[in-house]
Amino acid sequence: MQDREKIEHIFIDIRSKEHDLSYRFIKRLFDIVASISALLLLTPIFLIVIIAIKISSPRENVFYVQIRLGRNETPFKMYKFRSMVSNADKMLSHLKSKNEVKGAMFKIKDDPRVTKIGHFMRKYSVDELPQLLNVLIGNMSLVGPRPPLPIEVAEYTDYAKQRLLVKPGCTGLWQATVRNSVGFGEMLRLDLIYIANRSLWLDFEIIMKTLKVFVQPNNAY
Repeated sequence: MQDREKIEHIFIDIRSKEHDLSYRFIKRLFDIVASISALLLLTPIFLIVIIAIKISSPRENVFYVQIRLGRNETPFKMYKFRSMVSNADKMLSHLKSKNEVKGAMFKIKDDPRVTKIGHFMRKYSVDELPQLLNVLIGNMSLVGPRPPLPIEVAEYTDYAKQRLLVKPGCTGLWQATVRNSVGFGEMLRLDLIYIANRSLWLDFEIIMKTLKVFVQPNNAY
């Protein structure tokens, strides 16, 4: 309830940014250029991760594809390096009682579904790198709210659905700052602050904070 009270005063007027064509154009152009550049630059890391996953789990898929909801609740396939066992989704129902995060999201620090190599990838957010493909495709942006699962959105109030007014991002204000140290209410507050104040400069600041997180992880698991 306390988290809910913190955010009740934030209401988004999406029209104020939707009519800013220059912001939308430059943001999309930057997403395309940056995602292509990053994919080329990170190719050696991709190869190392692929080999490491195959060595640890020879019969499992390297990539994990999951349905997430984007802008206006549009479903899309989100790509990640597989950091969990193959039947992780089926195990979720048995683990919900151990959820360590308040609200419409699921996180537990010592998740038994995460593989050994997966723990390392999650700590340094390496498992998220294939989302650069989503950015290039256009169903995600480099910066934006975390893309939620359909089962999470099923628990959203109309107020919480404001975080789906924009494209989800590989990183965002929540991911680059407090991350898993807070509950859903605080994550929502930060998402709405970003949406209400988003700009090219704010995106740049968040990207810089995210690069720092790769070196000094912030509660990622």
